[in-house]
Amino acid sequence: MGRTVGPRLAQRFARAILELGGNNAAIVCPSADLDLALRAVAFAAMGTAGQRCTTLRRLIVQRSLYDSFIARLRRVFASAKVGDPRETGTLVGPLIDRRAYENMQGALHAARADGAVVHGGDRVEFSAWPEAFYVRPALVETKEQSEVVRRETFAPILYVMAYKNLNEAIALHNAVTQGLSSSIFTNDMREAERFLSHEGSDCGLANVNIGTSGAEIGGAFGGEKETGGGRESGSDAWKQYMRRATNTINYGSDLPLAQGVVFEIDEKR
Repeated sequence: MGRTVGPRLAQRFARAILELGGNNAAIVCPSADLDLALRAVAFAAMGTAGQRCTTLRRLIVQRSLYDSFIARLRRVFASAKVGDPRETGTLVGPLIDRRAYENMQGALHAARADGAVVHGGDRVEFSAWPEAFYVRPALVETKEQSEVVRRETFAPILYVMAYKNLNEAIALHNAVTQGLSSSIFTNDMREAERFLSHEGSDCGLANVNIGTSGAEIGGAFGGEKETGGGRESGSDAWKQYMRRATNTINYGSDLPLAQGVVFEIDEKR
């Protein structure tokens, strides 16, 4: 849609604030508070049934933590309550429609074809809503960042993969075309500062020890790359909607000229 809107705006030199999606990722480092990270990751991935622009879609876990952390995360995914979002305790409501369900199942099929292991993702049927599409959140263990992982699927799918060192983790994190929200879980100041620097996350939102759908409220909201590049909210968001005009008023009787040019009029000639 952004590529369709862009040329039309260019014809009249109009500006745009585009927010075109996000394939958001989080990195879990060895020094992280794992209890905090577990809650943050689970909510960011499953909240609003994965239908949020800042939903966590990729999780990159340090290899030494991977087995134990993912085992805990699988139990959390399996225990999440799926159902009527108006009821207390429900975390995962319905997908928006059949097309969203089919897109989710297509992504999981592609992941399996690439050798990934899929946990969950099956449909949950309720007699009260036979036409609705409820699903269990899917946790997908993958050894590589395949094409389906790099593509955003607007559903509760979390792709998880292991990394050896922070260089590899950041490379995996940035190797997608979208650049909206990102997180790192670490208690190492150097790791946190690097993630926030120009060498780290290439997203418009970069968080430390909080999920991808967390701390952006009140800040300048928006992303980079194919997310669009615009910003909403925040202290200077109004500038996106304004035009700048330069006004010069001469209150004197002399006429100052640019670049020191001297220009006199001789009306006698």
